[in-house]
Amino acid sequence: MDGRDLVRSMKMVGSAGTARGLRTVRAAWRRRRADALALPARGVERARVPGVVRDVEPGPGGGTMRFSRSELTIRVAVNGAVFWGWDGAGPEPSYALAGRCPEADPRAVLEPDKDGGWRVVAERVTVVVSRHGAIEVRTPGGVALRRDLPPRWWEPADGGPGRWMQRSEVPADARFFGLGGRAAGPRLRAGTYRLWNTDPGRAFDWGDDPLCLTMPVQLVVADAATHLAFHDTSWDGSVRLREGEEGAGSGHDRPGMSELRMDGGPLRCWVVVGTPARVLLAWASLTGAPAVPPAWALGHHHARGFGDEQELRSVVAGYQERGLPLDVVHLGVGSLDDGQVFAVDQERFPKPAVLAEELRRGGVRLVSVVEPAVRAVPGDAVHDSGGTADAFVRDASGRIVEGVARAGDSVYPDFTHARVRRWWGGLYAEGVAQGFSGFWHDLDEPTSFTAFGEATLPRSARHALEGRGGDHREAHNVYGLCMAQAGYEGLRELLPEERPFVFSRSGWAGLQRYGGTWSGDVAAGWPGLRASLSLVLGLGLCGVPCSGPDVGGFDGGPSPELYLRWLQLGSHLPLFRTRAAPRAGLGEPWEFGPEVLEYARVALVERRRLLPYFVTLAHLARRTGAPYVRPLWWGAPEDRALRDCEDAFLLGDCLLVAPVLDPGADRRAVQLPRGLWYDTATGKRYAGPGQVLVDAPLGRIPVLARAGAVVPVRGEDGGLELEVWAPAPGGTGGGLVVRDAGDGWDEPEIERYVARWGVDREVVVEREGEDGVREPSHPVRVRGLGRPAQM
Repeated sequence: MDGRDLVRSMKMVGSAGTARGLRTVRAAWRRRRADALALPARGVERARVPGVVRDVEPGPGGGTMRFSRSELTIRVAVNGAVFWGWDGAGPEPSYALAGRCPEADPRAVLEPDKDGGWRVVAERVTVVVSRHGAIEVRTPGGVALRRDLPPRWWEPADGGPGRWMQRSEVPADARFFGLGGRAAGPRLRAGTYRLWNTDPGRAFDWGDDPLCLTMPVQLVVADAATHLAFHDTSWDGSVRLREGEEGAGSGHDRPGMSELRMDGGPLRCWVVVGTPARVLLAWASLTGAPAVPPAWALGHHHARGFGDEQELRSVVAGYQERGLPLDVVHLGVGSLDDGQVFAVDQERFPKPAVLAEELRRGGVRLVSVVEPAVRAVPGDAVHDSGGTADAFVRDASGRIVEGVARAGDSVYPDFTHARVRRWWGGLYAEGVAQGFSGFWHDLDEPTSFTAFGEATLPRSARHALEGRGGDHREAHNVYGLCMAQAGYEGLRELLPEERPFVFSRSGWAGLQRYGGTWSGDVAAGWPGLRASLSLVLGLGLCGVPCSGPDVGGFDGGPSPELYLRWLQLGSHLPLFRTRAAPRAGLGEPWEFGPEVLEYARVALVERRRLLPYFVTLAHLARRTGAPYVRPLWWGAPEDRALRDCEDAFLLGDCLLVAPVLDPGADRRAVQLPRGLWYDTATGKRYAGPGQVLVDAPLGRIPVLARAGAVVPVRGEDGGLELEVWAPAPGGTGGGLVVRDAGDGWDEPEIERYVARWGVDREVVVEREGEDGVREPSHPVRVRGLGRPAQM
C-alpha cells in the first residue's frame, strides 16, 4: 500500500463515516487483490502491423484482403454504411447493433487500385486500401474524408488479450464531435478523452472527463461531407484528438488526427458518410430506432430527496397553488427502505399506490430510482431471489463479487446474461404495483464505492457476455446498456399497452433503443450550466436524442439568476428535470423570490405550450434518428462559423434557442444560419447567415423561429394549434406534425403542412396528402407579419 492510497483511505473513513468508510477501504483492497490474482501482469509484448497485401478474395459488398500478418474484411451495406474488421472480426456479436446487420450492397465492386492496393466502389462511398493496410474513405467524387493508417497491435507473450492502436487523419478543416457525454464540447478540442464509463464521485463541472456515458462514436464534420466512425469494442481505451490546420508549414495543410488506443477487443469499425441527417438515419438503422417516451414524460419533472409522503404532497401542492405546470415527480434513493432496491419505505410512504393514483388524477406521475446494487443481506427479497436465479456477478474463483453501494455491502446482477435480464425485468412488477409510471437508473456504470482505485467492480469479475464469457474489462461499458434493456423489456411485458419510460445515467452505443439519459451529478455553477448543453448536444450526435441535465445542479445552491437561466435552457431540452439538491437547500421556483417565480412560470408554461412540438420531435427521432436538439450547422455543415458555435442550438427544424450561459447578461450575440428568423418574443426579424445581437432580459432567453415554420403548439383551449411564422418574401415554408395517439403503440400519422404567400398577400397554410392539398386539421395562428428584417 503506497502513501497515496493510505491518505485516500483515511479521508474516506473520515468523510463517509466510520462504518461506510471502513467498508470502502475493504472493498478497495478486495478489488486490488482479486485483480492481482486473476489478471496476468502485462509482460513482454510483441508489436505487429498488417504487412504487405498478399491476395484478395471478392465477397458480398466488398471482399477480404490478406496481408502477410493480418486479414482485413470490408463490406458496404445496402444503407451505405461501410464495415471493416481485422483478423476475422465480423459485425456480430455486438451490443451496439439492433437485430441483424444490414445486407451487403450487391452493387459494390472490389477492384484493383494503383500501387498494388485495392478499392471498393459503391454508390455513396469509395473505400481505398493501400498495399500496407491504410484505409481511406472517399466521397463518390473522390474527396478523402478519413484515412486510417495501418493499425498496430501489441500482443502479450503469454497469449492474453492484446491492445491495439488506430491512428486516423481527417481534412484540415474538419471538426470533431461525439464520444458520448462530454462536459467540454460539443466540439471536441485537442486532447485525450477516455472511453470508460466513470462515476466522477462528486458533482462534475465543465471540462471534467470522463463521465458516466462514453462511447467510441466520432462525428466528423468537414466541408466535403460529414462522416460518423464507430469502433465497435467496449474495452477501456482513449482517443487523442488534434485539430488540423489549413496552410500550415509552407502553405500545406496539416490534417486533423484521431488516435484510438484500446486495451483489447476486436478492431472493427463502421463508417457512414453523407449529410448529418443521412448519417444519423443510417446510424439509427444500425443501432436501433430511438424509443419514443410517453407524452407525459416530455413534460416537467421534479426530483428531490423527499423526507416523507407529506413533504411530497406539500411540494406538489406548492406547484399547483402557484399555477406552475408539473407533470412528473421523482423519488430518489432516500425514499427506499434502507436502500433496498424496489422497496419503498413503508413508514414514510405507507400507501404509495394510493398516493400515485391521487397524484395521477391531478396530472402528476411518479417515477422511482433503481440502482443495480442489491443489498447483500440474507432475507432481502431481491437478494434471495437473485441468489436462487444465480444472477450475480462472480469472481474468477466462482465467489459472488461484493462491493459497497448506498445500501451498504452489495452484490451486482450480471445483466450481460439474457436470463438475468428477464429475472430483473420481472422485479419492476413491484414498482408498477406501487403506482410508479417510470424508472430512472442511477449508479449503473456500475459504481462500487472504494477508498482508492476505480469505483467499480474488479476488472477480473466474470460476466456471461451472452454466453461468450469474459470479464469486467469488456462488460463494464455495456453494463448500464444491458440494465436499461432489462428494465425496458420488463416493463413492456408488465404493461404491454404502454410505452415504457426508462432513463439511465450510464450506457453505450444503442442506449436509445431503451430510453434516454440525464447528465448525472452536474455542479451548481455557471460552468455546470454550460456543460449541461454540451452533454445534450454531444449525445444527440451519437444517436441518443433524449437527454437533459439536473436543472439547478446536483449539489445545490445556485443563485436566483443561475437557477432561472438553467430553467430557461432546460425547458427547451428533451428531458426537462428540475432538482432540489439533497444537501444544499431546496430547489423549487418559489424558493428564489417573487421575481424568479414569475419568470419561472413563463418558462414552465412555455414548455407545456410546446409539448405537441416535443411529441412530434420524439416520433420523428424514432423514424429518422435525428436528435431533438441539433447543432446550428445541422442543415449547413459547410458553414464554418456555425461549426464553431457551441452556445446555441436548433430545436427541430423550426426553432433556434440561444440560452444565456454567463452571469449578468441581458443581450447576447447569436450566430444565425442562412434564412430569415423571427424573435418569438418581439416579432423582430433577422436575416442570416451572420451574427446578430439579440435582447435577452432576465425573464426570457432568445428563441427564434425560422421563416415559414409550422410549429404544433398547445392552444389556450388545450387542443393542438398550428403556430405559423410568415415565410420570407417570395418564399415558402412548412413543417411536420405528429399527433400522439396516446401512450401506447399505435403508429401515428405524420401530417405535412406547407405555408406560402397567397395572391392577396395573406399567408396560406395547406395540408399535403395523397389526395392533394386540403385545409389544415387544426386552428392556425399566423405570426411574424409586418416587421422589417435586421442584419
